[in-house]
Amino acid sequence: MPTNPQSATILHALFGGTFDPIHYGHLRPVEALAAEVGLNQVTLLPNHVPPHRPQPEANAQQRLKMVELAIANNPLFAVDDRELHRTAPSYTIETLENVRKERGPTLPLAFIIGQDSLLTLHKWHRWQALLDICHLLVLARPGYNDQMDTPELQQWLERHRVTDAALLSQRPQGHIYLADTPLLEISATEIRQRRHQGISCDDLLPRSVQRYIELQGLYR
Repeated sequence: MPTNPQSATILHALFGGTFDPIHYGHLRPVEALAAEVGLNQVTLLPNHVPPHRPQPEANAQQRLKMVELAIANNPLFAVDDRELHRTAPSYTIETLENVRKERGPTLPLAFIIGQDSLLTLHKWHRWQALLDICHLLVLARPGYNDQMDTPELQQWLERHRVTDAALLSQRPQGHIYLADTPLLEISATEIRQRRHQGISCDDLLPRSVQRYIELQGLYR
């Protein structure tokens, strides 16, 4: 249990992604999650070199700028660019270990992932150490199974799952919370494909980001 009673009331959350580009499918479910579990701020962590995915089309500076534009008028969000300074692949566990060292052992800390990521979490680098560092907050994703791949993984999920969001602020780490967030069928792949085809994307991402994409000539 946290020793500082004030820190016990504030849950800090991080949300990583390639953000190539950032869009409403990232932002709106996290806003709903924040309202559901009582988050005051969510720190976005743009990835540099994602280990398990194709390389981004936009470079690190462009993706960071798009994130900054997308959250400019929204006090819920902040951005941490530490992963963009790496030259090696970005492993979530290493970033979270660094954040934990900076913020101390008693702060309630959470990492936000999608249901798709939860289902493949056992393929992540040192995945079993994640709950030793933080909670996991899971966003609903359209079209994905709500059961883990094996009975053992399902038991792991049930062992750590909580349904009372208040519990997330009472421990520094160790819980999994499956959020009741909106299912938005928006993907960065779809946005890039629309751009390739010359189709407007204004309904999928903030206008400020769309303008930047146009100015930079991205995703053509």
